[in-house]
Amino acid sequence: MNCKQFNSISLEEVLLSLGHLPTKQNEKEAWYLNPFANESQASFKINKSLNYWYLFSEGIGGTNTDFVKKYLNASVNEVLAWVEKQSFSSFQQQSISNQKVENLSKQYEIIEIKNVQHPALLEYLRERKVGNQTQFLNEIHYRMKDKKYFGIGFKNDSNGYEIRNKYSKICLGKKDVSTIKNGSDSLRVFEGFFDFLSFKSVDVFLEKEPADYLILNSVSMISNIKKSLDSYENIELYFDNDEAGNRAVEIIKNENQNAEDCRILYSDFKDLNDWMIHKKSIT
Repeated sequence: MNCKQFNSISLEEVLLSLGHLPTKQNEKEAWYLNPFANESQASFKINKSLNYWYLFSEGIGGTNTDFVKKYLNASVNEVLAWVEKQSFSSFQQQSISNQKVENLSKQYEIIEIKNVQHPALLEYLRERKVGNQTQFLNEIHYRMKDKKYFGIGFKNDSNGYEIRNKYSKICLGKKDVSTIKNGSDSLRVFEGFFDFLSFKSVDVFLEKEPADYLILNSVSMISNIKKSLDSYENIELYFDNDEAGNRAVEIIKNENQNAEDCRILYSDFKDLNDWMIHKKSIT
């Protein structure tokens, strides 16, 4: 990877990988606490359309490369070596017949939406131990860069789709959360939809009552859900066991005394789905 390629990756995702979440955001910009120093006011701004940052408290800014150089106090070569070890979803490559999609911001066309039935996708769901939860999913066939692809689709509240298969992790359409309403005064919040599907596979085993569900589809969406939590008497949090997950739990619990961190269930695993995959049996 070179600097041009790295600078095309969403800076929001770079910050997220380092455990930094926005304090507020809209479609054009996102504001963060200073990632380089302890400050109480958000002075770090991202221009989403340009994918550039500016730190008002120091009067500096730049690209992804500039940010990581300062953050890690590293050279350009050291920055690129660090990037190669990451797994940024906005630059993940999907390989089908040795053809790769490298720029996910290109125009796309959804060709077909149907029930999940392709053998490769059904096997992928079985490998993730959620093969019995296809009622929440679609099989999406789409065209991108004049090539046809297909994957598991999970719909969000803006009619976009989170797309997953063995080779791809992208969003078609506008990025948004997914909500499933059951008229409950309890809410369960998940970071990704595979965690939600994993929970639905074992909710009887866990002796859990029905509830409403909110799937972030990216922990960076956390600043968009604050008002959605106000009407619930009980909130259960099922985030990843990493810095970003820790920060997300901290943000929600600081503003909602009725929120409970439920990660003790899978404390020795990366996330709820990882627990499901490695759990030999659930009885």
